[in-house]
Amino acid sequence: MTDLDYLDQAETLLKAVEAHCDRMNDESDADIDNQRVGAMVTLTFANKSQIVINLQKPLQEVWMAAKAGGYHYRCIQGRWMDTKGQGEFFTELSRQASAQSGLALQFD
Repeated sequence: MTDLDYLDQAETLLKAVEAHCDRMNDESDADIDNQRVGAMVTLTFANKSQIVINLQKPLQEVWMAAKAGGYHYRCIQGRWMDTKGQGEFFTELSRQASAQSGLALQFD
């Protein structure tokens, strides 16, 4: 993957995270504050816990930091997959956001 391809795919991912947060805030009792600063999105839940998602351009990865730990993702055939074989980005984001917020949150 070229650097430009990586940046396009990664930007699409970050925009999707922001759009999902906005949708959940509009359609449910979720209260997710999503703040974007450059190549990083911070999700803050009502209980003040956070998930941080940021781009690692030199490695062509997306990293997610949650209470349960850190996760690294690489785009493979259009899907962001865990570099240690632990699954897909949005599946894990849904699991971590649900655990931290206490609500059933679905990022898809």
